[in-house]
Amino acid sequence: MKTILIVDDLQSELDLMATYLTKAGYKIILATNGEEALAKTLEKKPDAIVTDWMMPKMGGLDICRKLKKNPETAEIPVIACTAKNRDVDRLWAKKQGVSGYVTKPCTQEQLVSALQEAMG
Repeated sequence: MKTILIVDDLQSELDLMATYLTKAGYKIILATNGEEALAKTLEKKPDAIVTDWMMPKMGGLDICRKLKKNPETAEIPVIACTAKNRDVDRLWAKKQGVSGYVTKPCTQEQLVSALQEAMG
């Protein structure tokens, strides 16, 4: 069973994505901020990370950059889940090392599809 770390500062978003991914057969780890996400990534070694892009203090971009710089976590796929829906945002995120991009509000199918594609 694959383990997914979900990072979002809004509990309602965490709950929704956790429900989607649990129903799809994934084991879930939750984090409410970037610092917690980085610590849990090092401790639990998830198979992929789904992160909100805009959060206080440390957003998804910062999380992604730090993970990609660390040899222990560089290969973990990061999926951006954000309200930003412009092509320029998608392209920019891809250049930062993001493996997938889902816009909020997302469906279970969109989220699972992005994860399956990112994890191969």
